[in-house]
Amino acid sequence: MSLKIDVRIAQDISIKRIGELSNLAEKSGFECIWFAETSHDPFLPVAIAGEHTDNIMVGTSIALAFPRSPMSLAYTAWDLQRLLDGRFILGLGTQVKGHIERRFGIKWESPVEKLREVIEALRAIWKCWQNNERLNFRGKYFTINLMTPFFDPGPIPNPDIPIHIAGVNISMCRLAGEICDGFHIHPLHSIDYIKNIVIPGIEKGARKVGRKKRDVELFASVFIATGDTEKDIEKEKEDLRQQIAFYSSTRTYKKVLELHGWGEVVDRLHKKSLKGDWKGMAREITDEMLETFVVTGGTDEIISELKRRYSGIVDRVAVYRSFEGELLLKSM
Repeated sequence: MSLKIDVRIAQDISIKRIGELSNLAEKSGFECIWFAETSHDPFLPVAIAGEHTDNIMVGTSIALAFPRSPMSLAYTAWDLQRLLDGRFILGLGTQVKGHIERRFGIKWESPVEKLREVIEALRAIWKCWQNNERLNFRGKYFTINLMTPFFDPGPIPNPDIPIHIAGVNISMCRLAGEICDGFHIHPLHSIDYIKNIVIPGIEKGARKVGRKKRDVELFASVFIATGDTEKDIEKEKEDLRQQIAFYSSTRTYKKVLELHGWGEVVDRLHKKSLKGDWKGMAREITDEMLETFVVTGGTDEIISELKRRYSGIVDRVAVYRSFEGELLLKSM
């Protein structure tokens, strides 16, 4: 199967442009449009994109699972799947402890175990609505066993909503292998990390329940440095030093760098981040690290470069930057 090329539309894009950009992405031949959850809710732009397109898939990459109850997630996903005639992908993530506790005011609990339960609860709820079955989900974190006709939205034509999850460490990869339809790889990754951490983790989880790796669609969000001239590309590389330094200062991502012998860089970056030494952090990112984490090429060749690096390793990719109508179109 050929590599699917998707696009991300960032939340700093005016919501009034979502329809226009989504329509352009579909007409340009992209396979899926993804919306993240940062400074805005991710589900509203999914609905707008769905209204302005006919065939392209639309998904969240990712929506936060824990600030929402499984029931509220179930209603939103069900309605979006109905609106998009089966083109919706529900991508879920956990965020990190600090944001869950201090930004959302929610107790942080075992993220892998709790996310598993969210997914199991979602499927139990959807099964209830689709097949008119009694709802009786009982888990460690959620007990959901009430569904009266007044609150039941009823069946839809495409009830099998794909659930993707995002993660970094092997335990989340195993969870994806066991019960998910897709796995989203963080942009701070390397091909070696995908081959040695992500894929073996997914395979281990899949084997546990009699599934195959091919049952889980792998999606990678990718840092790119591109432009019409070498000067443009070099400027983008310098900007990415700062971006990669920012992510690498979070110790959650240490295993990615450790794989290449750069574990001590994470410790230095973390210390500098606490001091606010942002310029010093960028200087820690070497040319070798940029080559490992960034796909580079002119605007007329960047798609070919993405395909060269990722074909046969993942199923779909999207550049980390937001699609705004012109970037990437030269090489499509």
